[in-house]
Amino acid sequence: MSLYTPGEVAQRTGLSLDTLRYYERIGLLDGVDRTPGGRRQYSDGDLGWLGILRCLRETGMPIQRMLQFAELCRDDDTITDRIALLEQHDQSVREQIAMLQAQRTHLRGKIDYYRAIG
Repeated sequence: MSLYTPGEVAQRTGLSLDTLRYYERIGLLDGVDRTPGGRRQYSDGDLGWLGILRCLRETGMPIQRMLQFAELCRDDDTITDRIALLEQHDQSVREQIAMLQAQRTHLRGKIDYYRAIG
């Protein structure tokens, strides 16, 4: 098992050091080990967890909902609830993508218009 410093984790995940500390403080990231000197050291498992957290956040999941997901993940008997939460979020992402595609079509139309008159 590999261990990583906060700087290495920030570089690997694209999350800032402030975000890592924030996620730990609010309970999205728990159980981070410490060196004898008190410095955080992250595991491969932590990196995997941070990957899903980044995915959820970048796809627009509110922090409160992420906290619900994290709480569900701490209980082995919540697989059905986790699936439901992720399916709801997936639907939201699909709707967001459809809206963005429609807006992009509108933008492309405006670009084409200006090119035609320019």
